[in-house]
Amino acid sequence: MTLTRSDAPLAPNPPATVNYRIDGPAHKLFAQPFHRRVRAEFAGRTVLDTTRGVLLHETALPPRLYVPEEDLDASAFVPSDLSTHCPFKGDATYRSLAVGDRTVENALWAYPEPTDGAPWLAGYASLYWEAADAWFDEDEQVRALTDPYHRVDVRSSSRHVEVFAGDELVAESHSPLVVDETGLPLRFYLSPDDITAKTTATDTSTHCPYKGDARYWTLTLADGRELVDAVWAYDEPLPESSHIAGRVSLLHDDLRVVVDGQPA
Repeated sequence: MTLTRSDAPLAPNPPATVNYRIDGPAHKLFAQPFHRRVRAEFAGRTVLDTTRGVLLHETALPPRLYVPEEDLDASAFVPSDLSTHCPFKGDATYRSLAVGDRTVENALWAYPEPTDGAPWLAGYASLYWEAADAWFDEDEQVRALTDPYHRVDVRSSSRHVEVFAGDELVAESHSPLVVDETGLPLRFYLSPDDITAKTTATDTSTHCPYKGDARYWTLTLADGRELVDAVWAYDEPLPESSHIAGRVSLLHDDLRVVVDGQPA
């Protein structure tokens, strides 16, 4: 994400505050070795096991893991009739994932004859993340691989943070945690006691590969309006974001965040 989105070097609109220019097409590719062991399981069987994967960074897209064909269980994949064309990578062929009585159509793709600009894709294939039942980064089960160029920094702060819905103050803190995540605006995590409006838990949950599993609350304003899923928290954040445990953050189109008297 860091290299390919927002104002990063491989993004569609790279920053102007540099003393260099990157020559080449507007849509850029960068393949980087991913040395950790990665495994994918499907129907109780390991269908991918590699220590030779590469992360393909591609303009405006999240990184994608490609692995050598030899690191796939070939007997678990069946050729399909689907083919697609990418002007930057070439013509893709697809295979379905089939084990026992379970099948995921077109789960794997490869570029047998990639373009001249990406010859290093030959002999590699990529499996849709959602096609497998489970993925393992080394021996830890994960829901996504992390981008080595993406990080999350959490810092204690004494900045004055106010959150408004119109003219109504719904949260205020003089001791927020500032979360600086690559490619995103600063987020401010407050104590639950800093929220003055009523909150009601919802069934919504999301997963972040850098922070963990989040749960959400609806914010009810003084006039009775409800801002659904405007508040979230990570009860058991991942180790690199552990400081945000027990804290909440707010974001909604109808909310306005003011920091030290200035719009955030």
